[in-house]
Amino acid sequence: MKEIIIFDGDGTLWFPRTTKTKKKPHWIYYSSKTAKDPIKELMLTPTTLSTLRKLKQKGKILVLLSTHLHPPKEADAIIRRKIRHLRLGKYFDEVRATSDFHGSKGELITEILKKRGIPKCKALMVGDSYVWDYKPASDNGIEALLIKTVYDKHPRANRVKRKIKSLKDMFGYL
Repeated sequence: MKEIIIFDGDGTLWFPRTTKTKKKPHWIYYSSKTAKDPIKELMLTPTTLSTLRKLKQKGKILVLLSTHLHPPKEADAIIRRKIRHLRLGKYFDEVRATSDFHGSKGELITEILKKRGIPKCKALMVGDSYVWDYKPASDNGIEALLIKTVYDKHPRANRVKRKIKSLKDMFGYL
């Protein structure tokens, strides 16, 4: 039984209002139309709230890890602003921005588990990117689920067996 669930943010819990799952969600940070305040463009993925509510009712520890290009303090402030905007604060026990390199999430998950005294077998990572979410977790011995998307074109993403269509499908893996 999983005790702690680690989520990615962009593309997993929320996505851009105008493109939803049709395009990598990071475009909003670079587009001239949305770059000044990209948070306004964000909306929750369809089953985010019900899934988070159910997980909290089951007593799970929920962690949000989101990769940002900014320096650590600024990145943490941005991710907290997103959480406030989307009204998700009450669901998460920990919210952290990760560094902009592929292994960052895996390293941070390992650190969080060690700090909390939770074995890796009791953790689950859920994300929409093979390279940024699934692989870093699995490389560190943490089970992971990959959300099916049209934009994750990594060749190894096609081979992943533990895929879900939406967050609510994760309950079969707890």
